[in-house]
Amino acid sequence: MKKTGIVITDGVGFRNFILSDFIAEAEQQFTKVVILSCLPKTAYEDLNLQCDIIELEVYEESFLTWFFRKTKEVAHLQLHRKGNFGITDNFKINNSKAKTPRGFATRVIYKGTFFFNNEKWIARYNKLQQLSFRQHTTTKKYCELLNKLELDSLFFTHQRPPYIAPLVFAAAQMNIKTIAFIFSWDNLASKGRMAAAFDYYLVWSDLMKKDLLNFYTAILPEQVEIVGTPQFEPYVLPRYGYSVADFYKRFELDDHRPTLLFSCGDVSTSPNDTVYIESIAAAITNDEFATAVNLLVRTSPAEEPKRFAYLAEKYPFIRWNYPQWVQARANHQEAWSQRLPTIADVNDLKSVLEHTAVNINMLSTMSLDYMIFDKPVINTVFGDEINGLANDQRFLKYAHIEHVTNSGATYLALNNNDLINAINEALKNPFAKSAQQKDLLNLQIGASLEGTSKRIAKALYRWS
Repeated sequence: MKKTGIVITDGVGFRNFILSDFIAEAEQQFTKVVILSCLPKTAYEDLNLQCDIIELEVYEESFLTWFFRKTKEVAHLQLHRKGNFGITDNFKINNSKAKTPRGFATRVIYKGTFFFNNEKWIARYNKLQQLSFRQHTTTKKYCELLNKLELDSLFFTHQRPPYIAPLVFAAAQMNIKTIAFIFSWDNLASKGRMAAAFDYYLVWSDLMKKDLLNFYTAILPEQVEIVGTPQFEPYVLPRYGYSVADFYKRFELDDHRPTLLFSCGDVSTSPNDTVYIESIAAAITNDEFATAVNLLVRTSPAEEPKRFAYLAEKYPFIRWNYPQWVQARANHQEAWSQRLPTIADVNDLKSVLEHTAVNINMLSTMSLDYMIFDKPVINTVFGDEINGLANDQRFLKYAHIEHVTNSGATYLALNNNDLINAINEALKNPFAKSAQQKDLLNLQIGASLEGTSKRIAKALYRWS
């Protein structure tokens, strides 16, 4: 007779835990399942879910709360940046030269945390952050809500959004067990501190478990369980995707040609994407590939595709897959988190992965998505410190990317010639790197895609 709450923090969490089999599996385990949503309740209207859905009030940080949260996050980066290029890179990026209150405060934080950054100090900053919001009206409403719901556990589908911290605090006041899912493959090895301390943690793999225990020394091994990730579960669910004939018709592609898929990052992480797309398009125009090909570009759901408009006009043969995500709410401290995926887009995503021949991307997690379908992947990183492009080659020194490059599972293109040669090789020998890809998938995803939601639901029940 256990009751659990599922905290959907953003659009990706919505896709992973609402559009997968997770809710159905949770309902098999628990007497009652309640969705606590950081997205508008209207997002769930057409899904025919049987559980209660509660739209959480949007929490807005005060300056004081931001200050202590920022101090906690920078202290974490200070503590772990030695010998870790990804964390060092984020440490540099997060500093500020702005002549604003937050800019000045950030510089004070950087100076202070240079000296005071061990786990005891981080715990103090976390406590000060909690003290700063414990009397906030939203925090009080969260406490009232949880007291009314009488839950045994609260499952957070993302461990990092700052706006969940008051809800974690409220759960602790109610003696409700808190469980966090580590959201992405790069969150631990290169990003900042988690939003709060949780009672238990679900991770993708043994590699991620080791990272978690390394970066958070207060966490014990028995608080962590390897479950895989629902991020890829739709690929083994037969209700998603469509036939190869429908795929070619949907994107108006020549069905006698193999299709190259370029998958974009957002402009903040992958600003050179336009360069890479134009390199491929020019090569098609100049007949540089061993066989005639289609080019399909899937843009990032995290941004509007305005920066690609000139390419669409210049190369009318390029076909575009603009992710069918909608902006559910604009007035939010992290507006990108309110971009909401549709079932139609999950169908598109599965189909473009399944029915294209080669994927090209700038070191994104889409490399793993594509390997699941046993297809060749090319990672483009033309930019260095001197050639005028955004320096994306620095990402090659990030810990989670080093696992990819060391595995030999992808082709690495450091310039235009590398890219053209890699595409030709991948078209000629599509399974040349299959063994390396399987090894990398086993390293990054520590459990089978089938049954992911059931494993997560069972772990939640056991800890509730």
